[in-house]
Amino acid sequence: MDEKKGQSSALIESLCEEYRAHNYIDPEYYERWGVKRGLRNADGTGVLAGVTQIGNVLGYYVRDGERFPAEGELIYRGINVEELIDGFTREDRFGFEETAYLLLFGALPDRARLEEFHQAISTHQDLPRMFTEDMILKAPSPDVMNKLARSVLALYSYDSDPDNLALGNQLRQAVQLIAQVPVIVAHAFAVKRHYYDNESLYIHRPQPGLSLAENFLYSVRHDNKYTDQEAKLLDLCMVLHAEHGGGNNSAFACRVLSSSGTDIYSAIAAAVGSLKGPRHGGANKKVMQMFGYIEDGVKDWKDDDEVKSFLGKILKKEAGDRSGLIYGMGHAIYTLSDPRAVLLKRFARKLAETKGMLDEFQLFESVERLTPSALVDVKHEKKVVCANVDLYSGFVYKMMGIPEELYTPLFAMARMVGWCAHRLEEVSGTANRIIRPAYKAVAPKRTFVPLDQR
Repeated sequence: MDEKKGQSSALIESLCEEYRAHNYIDPEYYERWGVKRGLRNADGTGVLAGVTQIGNVLGYYVRDGERFPAEGELIYRGINVEELIDGFTREDRFGFEETAYLLLFGALPDRARLEEFHQAISTHQDLPRMFTEDMILKAPSPDVMNKLARSVLALYSYDSDPDNLALGNQLRQAVQLIAQVPVIVAHAFAVKRHYYDNESLYIHRPQPGLSLAENFLYSVRHDNKYTDQEAKLLDLCMVLHAEHGGGNNSAFACRVLSSSGTDIYSAIAAAVGSLKGPRHGGANKKVMQMFGYIEDGVKDWKDDDEVKSFLGKILKKEAGDRSGLIYGMGHAIYTLSDPRAVLLKRFARKLAETKGMLDEFQLFESVERLTPSALVDVKHEKKVVCANVDLYSGFVYKMMGIPEELYTPLFAMARMVGWCAHRLEEVSGTANRIIRPAYKAVAPKRTFVPLDQR
């Protein structure tokens, strides 16, 4: 068996060499043909690919063709997210369901409508009969995001009308996904802990009358216990992650698939797969892993020189995961500030004080403050860099005792709302055209060579 494995490894390595020999693309080609790599313009702005009413992300302004930094703003259906959050937190209410209604339908619900929407979500939380047993328990995964993507695809088989693109059917499916995905995540996590971490298996059903945030904490904890502060902070995190414009990688993936006319489950599963990547939703896990290196490698967390020196080692690929990246810093659009990070930081400080974790919180602040100058010293980059939402979201989850395996799935639970909103807009909107960008073919023309002459 070992001999066969060795032969297989040698073959794979040989095939890798074959691939590299015939698949190199000269970077000069991108400039020659004016390719917008990553669908980004030369100045960093995104290539305009669509029109949306759902969300907007502002982080700079353009004057006379030049880009200037600005304080970040996140807009949901024309409403600044800070104003939205201030509205429900002043009344000491949960806000995610209200935010979901706003993003899906385009207007804030009145009290009666909000109650109806709460009831609709509660009604649709139960998974199809035997779904957990057949789709989650019998096929556990060490990665909850992988299990979530497969489960979303599997829901197609339990839907009596999965391919119907009529608005009413699409709305039904969207509400069901928003309601059921937190339950899938909780069950997938419980099964992962049981089969891969040798822990006892606890499967909890969602409770009627609870918010999605409360139900999630109830479901993932063995004793079902959580505080009101924890539930409302998780609710806030979900509101901040619910939407981020049509140009982010996962929402765009959802829209690309939706433009083909495929079913909602295929489109949402693609978005989940996109979010799983460490350059997108997986970044919050990378932040916490990075801080593990920093906390071990820096003796005095309050010594700016020592912290900055370690950040320099990270940038030089001498420390951390050797990627040369400081996770949680920088964003494609935000320049002076990421409003999500600003809001999370404010609430994170309060929680850190109550949890006795203020020293660790201040280390996060130091990394945020010192990274720009470290970038100048090491990479001579003078662009404006701010903390993004991932810098503080993982720390907030850590303070609430939420395991790292759930950081990105929590992101997916919240962003399910934005994905469904973009799905609805793509399918029922006026674009009605499959998304198909172009690629320049640069392979030289060759003739076929008979097998015996190769």
